[in-house]
Amino acid sequence: MKVSRRYFTVGSASLLLTAASPYKLLADNSQKKKNLIVIMLRGAMDGLSAVPYIHDNTLQKVRPDIFVNNNLKLNSDFSLHPKLNNFHKIWTENKASIVHATNIPYNERSHFDGQNLMESGGTLPYKLKTGWLGRGIDVAGLEGLSISLPMPLLLRGEINHDNFYPSNLRMPSQSMINLMHSHYNSEKIIKKSFEKLTSRPLSMMSGRKNKRLANLARIAGNEMKKDDGPRVAVFEVFGFDTHAAQGGADGEHGQKLRQVDITFASLKNSLGKAFDNTLILTLTEFGRSLVQNNGYGTEHGYGSAILIGGGLLKKSQVYTDWPGIKKTNLFEGRDLDSTIDSRSVYCSAMSVCFDVPFKKLNDLVFPDKKLPNLTDKLFNI
Repeated sequence: MKVSRRYFTVGSASLLLTAASPYKLLADNSQKKKNLIVIMLRGAMDGLSAVPYIHDNTLQKVRPDIFVNNNLKLNSDFSLHPKLNNFHKIWTENKASIVHATNIPYNERSHFDGQNLMESGGTLPYKLKTGWLGRGIDVAGLEGLSISLPMPLLLRGEINHDNFYPSNLRMPSQSMINLMHSHYNSEKIIKKSFEKLTSRPLSMMSGRKNKRLANLARIAGNEMKKDDGPRVAVFEVFGFDTHAAQGGADGEHGQKLRQVDITFASLKNSLGKAFDNTLILTLTEFGRSLVQNNGYGTEHGYGSAILIGGGLLKKSQVYTDWPGIKKTNLFEGRDLDSTIDSRSVYCSAMSVCFDVPFKKLNDLVFPDKKLPNLTDKLFNI
């Protein structure tokens, strides 16, 4: 049987209900397609461990059992966790940056509320039913591809966007597809779902082994580098809630950072030249406390860091209004303060990737606050 590039992928009921064709040719063929990828770090990534400040020995004093040694040098002020070695290689190519001492405008330290707000982009938990990325896609008139199950709030907009999770089932025959399609022809919603499913590329037909982040990233990168491929992808890395056994370089937190690092590397490799027209950003609900606890871990904090990769960056840099980690500089005397609203970073990134004016995105996606435009400070425009 001859199989076209776009074909049928079997999925669960959840996939069927949320599926939408991710393929859309650019209206202006002279304009290069730009990709935006978000990696959600659920559990609150420790920005102080991932990107430590090197001119202050406070961190080593208050974290004697989980302090990370042998960090990778970034610049004269900051270093990088050794498990982020692939990210560091991208840094040396001038295609990686970090925004430090940043967070969404939330400081109550609840995972449930924090994760809802990091995805919705709002200031009141559960008030918004759509995500900031989904709303941004709506404003730009684009379509997205989510690599997760179920559809994350982050990607939900007024328009349904695409959701992919690898299936372990066999691909049905074309005759079976035609039979199902014709049988439900009178049901508009079901008919539309089958049309969306039959537009799926063959490369998305994958088994259990492809549920690994690196393989998911490879699949996504291979699709996103196509001129008519998806422009948006969302990944999730769980397990950053390191209340216990956070460890040093080889601890639990380091292993989670390693997963993030592999995802960056796999995306870069699979995107190929398209990496130069891509932005990859991390997103987390909050940071971790400065001082280690009795379980050799850290508690919920406030300020954290955003890791960014891609050729749309202006240069490799640590962009921050660094507040310091002396006790008098800490938020509520215990956490790295947040001096940058992270939504300004995400709004700027969408402006670059979607070719939509920053102010329009700010007004329609984050209407509660006039955010500073960081586009010219972080990205190529």
